[in-house]
Amino acid sequence: MGMSTQSSGGLRNRGTPSTLAEINVTPLVDVMLVLLIVFMISAPLMQQGIQVDLPKTKASAVNDSQEPLVLAITKDRRILLGSLEVELASLGAKLSAIAQARPEVEIHIQGDRGVAYGFVAEVMAEVKRSQITRVGLITDPSESKPQSRKP
Repeated sequence: MGMSTQSSGGLRNRGTPSTLAEINVTPLVDVMLVLLIVFMISAPLMQQGIQVDLPKTKASAVNDSQEPLVLAITKDRRILLGSLEVELASLGAKLSAIAQARPEVEIHIQGDRGVAYGFVAEVMAEVKRSQITRVGLITDPSESKPQSRKP
């Protein structure tokens, strides 16, 4: 009728928990390493775009909250408005329509270093004719120290 307070384990069950309270981190480390490898392999595959050799400058980057429109000029004189290829003859009309829809639009021109300056000037003239006043040039900032001027 009476219940026994002693278990078959003896002194082991005297007020201490019998479960192991440590976390096994080996599976967590394994999962994290697999995720790291997946991201290392997939990150370069997610980058898309056109290869443009940008000129080097010492100017700092422009910070702006509104997303600018990027106009890229490739080495073979192709003009890309965002991801859409546009002919020089129809560029002014497309930019005018964009300027009417978004009056405060900012356009960044990304010209390849190998493109003749005259062609870039023609593209900039079309941008000016379309009434877009906020124009920037995208360059590749160089890490070299400034050259000293000789008097």
